[in-house]
Amino acid sequence: MQSSSNLFPVALISAERRGDLIEDVYRLKPGNSLDFTVELAVTRLGLVATPDVRGVPVILLHGSFANRRFWYSPKGIGLGAWLARAGFDVWIPEMRGHGLSARNEAYRHNRVADYARYDLPAIADFVIEQTGQTPHWIGHSLGGTTLAAALGGHYLTTKQAASVAMFGSQVTRTYWPLKVPPLTWSTRLILKRFDHVSGARFKRGPEDEPMGIVLENMRWHGLFGRFGDKKEDWWSGLRHVDVPTLCVGAVGDQQDPEWACRELFEQIGAEEKEFLLLGREQGFTEDFGHVQMLVSKAAQAQVWPRVEDWLKRRMLTVQPESTLNMLATS
Repeated sequence: MQSSSNLFPVALISAERRGDLIEDVYRLKPGNSLDFTVELAVTRLGLVATPDVRGVPVILLHGSFANRRFWYSPKGIGLGAWLARAGFDVWIPEMRGHGLSARNEAYRHNRVADYARYDLPAIADFVIEQTGQTPHWIGHSLGGTTLAAALGGHYLTTKQAASVAMFGSQVTRTYWPLKVPPLTWSTRLILKRFDHVSGARFKRGPEDEPMGIVLENMRWHGLFGRFGDKKEDWWSGLRHVDVPTLCVGAVGDQQDPEWACRELFEQIGAEEKEFLLLGREQGFTEDFGHVQMLVSKAAQAQVWPRVEDWLKRRMLTVQPESTLNMLATS
């Protein structure tokens, strides 16, 4: 495994053993956006028992107010650790200003548009350089929305994404107050005074979110708003996506309801796509919530195996020889 890159400056900032797992943390400085102070922390999980074995790479993207710990705890519990133990090469980026990623100079102005256009392609290229394989992607909530933006804007190509899975992600839920221009204008003026929204203060999670993300979401859902930026219509672009896609909704998800997740699924033009609904009527033991769909004992027993199965079926389709070798050793 390389500790540096020929693409841009990369440093291996820590290499630790966490029980049966190896945790390597890299700091990337892509230098591909207007803010050259952007640094991205990317954690790789591997197995102590087989340190030189490299499985198929999977990149996990956290949602809002979260960091890498959404995917695995210090005790080695989580979907990321599960996939590593199943033989996958797991990579967990932290978005600008989250977790081990330092706050960039223009932190307050960070947007999904920046993540999708600059950060995700750089992460993809780095993982491909390190592994020699096209990675699969899994995103939760805003992480999935960022993947949708990257696909709809054609910032991620089939050479950078073997498949995509989006959990609890949507962009079409209606917020009627945002359709009233005077109210929206006054709200934006107030919010622009602040740098970020505190996750701890509002009990949303361990991390803060830059105000740019909030204002961007308001624009998407405002009167005549659309999922995109000033240059690109990501919503329309999703019709031309040809990356195998899994969209997952949860019956008990009040933040990103099932019907909105399904609308995103239906907009995606990929021939190979699936929609999974997590609820009692669908054969699960509970109506999963927004976080519980991936972080709970019930998710560990019922959802994580579905994720593993989705990935292995994609591998059989795209990489039959390497897949058979991996399945034989996992």
